[in-house]
Amino acid sequence: MAKVGRATGSRITVAICFLAAIFEGVDLQAAGVAAPHLLPLLKLTPSQAGIFFSASTVGLLIGAPVGGRLADRFGRKGMLLASIVVFGLFALATALVGDFRGLVAMRFLTGLGLGGAMPNMIALASESAPARDKGFAVALMYAGMPFGGALASLISLTAGADWKSIFYVGGVAPLLLAPVILFALTDSYRTRHGDPDPAADEVGALKALFGQSRARVTPLLWVAFGFTLLVLYLLLNWLPSLLISRGFSKPTAAAVQIVFNLAGAAAGILAGRLIDGRHRLIVVALSFGATLAGLWLLAAMPANTAVALAVGALAGAGILSNQAILYALSPQGYSARIRGTGVGVAVAVGRVGSLIGPIVAGQLVGAGQSASQVLTHMLPIILVGAVAALALAATSPRAAQSD
Repeated sequence: MAKVGRATGSRITVAICFLAAIFEGVDLQAAGVAAPHLLPLLKLTPSQAGIFFSASTVGLLIGAPVGGRLADRFGRKGMLLASIVVFGLFALATALVGDFRGLVAMRFLTGLGLGGAMPNMIALASESAPARDKGFAVALMYAGMPFGGALASLISLTAGADWKSIFYVGGVAPLLLAPVILFALTDSYRTRHGDPDPAADEVGALKALFGQSRARVTPLLWVAFGFTLLVLYLLLNWLPSLLISRGFSKPTAAAVQIVFNLAGAAAGILAGRLIDGRHRLIVVALSFGATLAGLWLLAAMPANTAVALAVGALAGAGILSNQAILYALSPQGYSARIRGTGVGVAVAVGRVGSLIGPIVAGQLVGAGQSASQVLTHMLPIILVGAVAALALAATSPRAAQSD
């Protein structure tokens, strides 16, 4: 009976985290899908657009390590609940401002909540699952994010020029989830370790990140996250605008964004299932290989809708399964006592890359670079991420054995 109860609890935890990830995915991609209508309406320059796209990432850069560290000391559930409420409220507030400074401020505050939520969703999904399914549980949770991205694109298609609709949905939905988290979610850390004593659980940040085998795991995780997220967030924020500049219509660009996310969600779930097996190096190699092929084809493809949909699906399957793999591997390198810290800082370091990506794209577009040239510049960057991810997958995580 206990086993059945634990299995049920694990499914409930992953389901709640999956829903939270959907809403986080909506908010993360809200700026990108609103951009084709919002940028000309407010007459934002490419450089201003890059700042607007990256504002939430700056907030996330702060929220992820702080949220992860506090969760290690006081529990994951409370931090997830607070983070969900924060990003819901400020996503709603984004729809109520109509100038560049207001938009940047609201996106920054939304990012604080988004950052605090992510390491806790990863830790909760991993800690609730049996050892043989930890990677799959995290990947399944993460699949909610591209589903949320697809939902964001679908909202933009149905709402037309009403760019505020995406922020209304992205704000109300997480606020509706908050009571479910409060009453239905079990805090995996507290359940497994009792009520944490902050004094007893205090572990120095440097020791948590670089002690023992983590001296190898942490740098590899940071490099893999940083370089992969640079490319991912460039695509999430700029893909619709880049496609439109290639001659595609706005509905076609939105449709490509939808298949990009849906293919990525499916590939991420599959990669998460396979990453728990013996052939994880092959899984990582195939995922990053698909990304390289997808980027090259996006740069070289003709302005044909069917081709764009197929290539968008390939690129999404590659880049989003990359991220699912890294999220699945990241909690395995840290014991439960320091998992929030390790994963939170890794997510934050990765967001340095995601912060740079949209800004770089804005600068390249502003300098007259074509969409094909922007995408081609991403090939060596994703190759560096691939090398780090392969080295990470080859490193046996020993720190998590104490769970």
